[in-house]
Amino acid sequence: MIDTRVEDERGTSVRQRRARIGYGAGALAALLAASGCGSGSAPDGPAPVRAKPVAAASPAPSAPGAPSTPAQDAVPEAAWAKWGLKPMPKAPAPPADRPVKLTATGPVPVFSDVPTSDKVVFITLDDGAEKDPEFVRMLTELKVPVTMFLTKDIVKNDYGYFKPLQALGNSIQNHTVSHPVMSKLAPAQQKAQICEDQAALTEQYGTAPYLFRPPYGDGADTPALNTAVQECGPRAVVLWRESMQIHDMQYQAADKKLKNGDIILAHFRGPSELKGESMTRMFGELLSRIQEQGFAVARLDDYVARPAG
Repeated sequence: MIDTRVEDERGTSVRQRRARIGYGAGALAALLAASGCGSGSAPDGPAPVRAKPVAAASPAPSAPGAPSTPAQDAVPEAAWAKWGLKPMPKAPAPPADRPVKLTATGPVPVFSDVPTSDKVVFITLDDGAEKDPEFVRMLTELKVPVTMFLTKDIVKNDYGYFKPLQALGNSIQNHTVSHPVMSKLAPAQQKAQICEDQAALTEQYGTAPYLFRPPYGDGADTPALNTAVQECGPRAVVLWRESMQIHDMQYQAADKKLKNGDIILAHFRGPSELKGESMTRMFGELLSRIQEQGFAVARLDDYVARPAG
């Protein structure tokens, strides 16, 4: 059975308090308890290797034709008003020296925010359950960048829905085949979940995902999952600092405020799981919460230097 529950609906936002880039061990029991996904403890074995950012010779270019974040400059006020919004702050030009630098081999880093002095946050959308044409229209008109972590079994009935969103420059990343609790799977099963999704998304969208997000954030710090990610192709595990619910966000930080470089989790969700609200209404509420705190939305890919080659 496909598990499409909203991550963080049950308070999982308290799970990661890690360094800016890299990862530590010991959070799994608290994670599962907070998420309502069951109980358990971290798998036995050596502590994960700490993966530090290293210099990259030259980052791989973005997909040809991908618009940069400043495309928002061309959005007229009337377009924002159409969706019941005020114009968002303009995002700065992407940094020439991307702060997150990935390596071609070795352990992959785990991160939930980006070290930057830019007053920007990053929106990520998970799974692909809701396929609302109005949301495609909304992003086309407002040019707000997002990163999509798609689950094969949830999107395979309509791979085409996400292609217009990808054409706007929004990258498609790996979120497993069937959305399981990864730490409950044997290492070979974890690898199958990631590799099969990697192959399907690469075939459908023409670009191999270079980022991976485990469902519920579960198992992110375990050696088994890190090895599976390495073997399947992605070069980083991406978590989050805040999660969007229906009208407001859940925060990991005690002060309940956004910080520069925070990654925000949201989902492709519709009225059946948003208490009657549409995905466009939920996304508009998210943009309003970001705007209220004076942040712009930047494109995550513009802050990550992929390995050359």
